[in-house]
This record gives sequence, C-alpha cells and structure tokens, in this order.
Amino acid sequence: MTVTDFPVSTTTATQHRSRLLAGMAQAVAKKGYADTTIADVVREAAVSRRTFYEHFETKAECLVSLYEATSRNTLAVLRSSIGPGGDWQAQVEQALTAYLGCMAQNPVLLRTLFIEILGLGATGLAARRRTHHEIANFILEVVNSGGSRRIEPEMAMAVVGGVNELVLQAIERDRPEEILQAVGTASALVRSVTRLA
Repeated sequence: MTVTDFPVSTTTATQHRSRLLAGMAQAVAKKGYADTTIADVVREAAVSRRTFYEHFETKAECLVSLYEATSRNTLAVLRSSIGPGGDWQAQVEQALTAYLGCMAQNPVLLRTLFIEILGLGATGLAARRRTHHEIANFILEVVNSGGSRRIEPEMAMAVVGGVNELVLQAIERDRPEEILQAVGTASALVRSVTRLA
C-alpha cells in the first residue's frame, strides 16, 4: 500500500477527494501531521483550497478520512488473503502476513496513522476503535467459521491490541522490517487465545 492507493472513481468529486487524501498522506509523510497545513495538502493534491473545504471542514477531518481509507484498504488486503475452506491456523498466518506486510510498505504513513490519530483526542480514538472492531470481527469470522476452534469477541479484541502494540514498537524503534517479523508472535497469540469448540 502506498500513499496513492486510494480508489479513484470517474466522478470529479470522488477524484478530488481521493487526491486530497493522497495529498494529506504525502504532506504528512514530508512534514508530520502537526506541521502540515491545509495549504500543504492542497498543494500536494493539486487542487484549490475551496475544493478542500468542499470535502472536509478541518485538517483533522481529512486525517480521520485518510486513516479510515487506509484502514479499509488494509482490511481489504486482509480479506483477500483468505481462501475458503482452508485450515484456520494457515488462514490466520496468511492473513497476518498480508496485513502486516501491507503496513510495512509505508512506515512513514503508518507512523502518522498509528500515532498522530491519537493526537486528535476523542475523534481520533473513535476512528481507531471502529477500525479495531472491524479487524476483531474479521478474526472472529476466520477462526469461528465452522472449524474445531473458537475465539471469544473479547479475545479477538485483545489480539488486535497485541498486534497493534507489536506494530507500535517497530514504529517507535524506526525498524519497519520488524513489522513483518511479528507474524510468528501474532499467530502464536491467536492460537493461545482460541479454545476447542
């Protein structure tokens, strides 16, 4: 996933919104969120300030939209990595490899989304929580899909939190290669919190 991996529609409004999200990603990758201005975003997106305000009221709203779009793209990668009818443990490992690999591709953007989103207070926390619930629901779907193992919703959320912390550690150490190395630990965590059905 790169900063420009946002779906582009044939409609001008959707194209502008996609360009603004990519512009936000590029500006933040260069300057960090705190130092990024709306002028930086529109310059990177090659649109007018008026166009920005047609889509977003604030810079924070644009960041949340970027976070949600990136999360949807990453979740799509996660979903597409699973084949029907396979062994649940193999599916979990495949999904984690795809998910963490996708994150490791753009560590600068990832740092912004993992850390800066929390600087937005309740709004950023709510966006993060929605994403974590979607990922936890995906884990429930994969593990509980008719096999001999089960995972409870609270444990699925604990897995999401644990994987999140592994990613944060890699980001804080400025070692994006460690993100993909976390697959084994994350897989072991999923196995340890499942039980026989």
